[in-house]
Amino acid sequence: MTGGAGFIGSHYVRSLLTGAWGSDEPEALVVLDKLTYAGNRANLDPVRDDPRLRFVQGDILDRVLVERLVDEADAVVHFAAESHVDRSITGASDFVMTNVVGTHTLLEAALRRGIERFVHVSTDEVYGSIEAGSWDEQRPLEPNSPYSASKASSDLLARAYHRTHGLPVCITRCSNNYGPYQYPEKVIPLFVTNLIDGLPVPLYGEGTNVRDWLHVDDHCRGIHLVLTRGRPGEVYNIGGGTELTNKELTARLLEATGAGWDSVEQVTDRLGHDQRYSVDIAKIRTELGYEPAVPFERGLAETVDWYRQRRDWWEPLKAAAL
Repeated sequence: MTGGAGFIGSHYVRSLLTGAWGSDEPEALVVLDKLTYAGNRANLDPVRDDPRLRFVQGDILDRVLVERLVDEADAVVHFAAESHVDRSITGASDFVMTNVVGTHTLLEAALRRGIERFVHVSTDEVYGSIEAGSWDEQRPLEPNSPYSASKASSDLLARAYHRTHGLPVCITRCSNNYGPYQYPEKVIPLFVTNLIDGLPVPLYGEGTNVRDWLHVDDHCRGIHLVLTRGRPGEVYNIGGGTELTNKELTARLLEATGAGWDSVEQVTDRLGHDQRYSVDIAKIRTELGYEPAVPFERGLAETVDWYRQRRDWWEPLKAAAL
């Protein structure tokens, strides 16, 4: 598994090794993570003593290392990515190298090994923006940020390796994730940690941009369904079913933290800011039996409480970013 010390990847690791989804526990699980600013070994502390877990610090651009690790594997789940849109706007090079070239390195190693399953974890942002309705998996890709363009490129490479070489690749595209252990540059942990410390929070433009919110546990459960039962060569959307404008989300976070609107600072809108994302999950629901199981109200309340209780986790990260 690549990127297994990040927010979503570490949740998948913890869930898999603790039997959260019943059967299909691995005999061994190798996590490859570069430990960039968003990767954190502490995210794996709950399972660090599990004898099945092996952690390797390294880069998916390191062809020799990747080939050695893939040669020992039966399946690859590829989470590793540069993922913050704002960072991609100010500097896209790392996004192209990690998300495109790094994915190519993994695909080449998997092809050489004859890997049995390869899941490429992607994002709904590759579709661009949609005014009404929801994207299904046949929607043409129209990415609007350097981040989403790099992910769209990696999706197309993964698809090509299936169509050209028969590599058993599945692609997942998720909506906006939230939950514990999310690096505090993302909107929910940033707002929560700022607000409980009495600090202001930034709201882009008029706050009318709409996102579908997906709890990380639902996302990881969907990924595992795709790993174990997905059809090679297919794309599966994974959504949460809760669409909110950024202003509506802000209102809920203010209420959850006991803060007022005087804590909100309107800032200049992001360049190329997509207006609305919405994924149609009929395919994964029908084929694999997926349903989002965490109601947003409960998931958000539990997430806010986690950040209240785990200052030891996020305070050092915010301090290091200053």
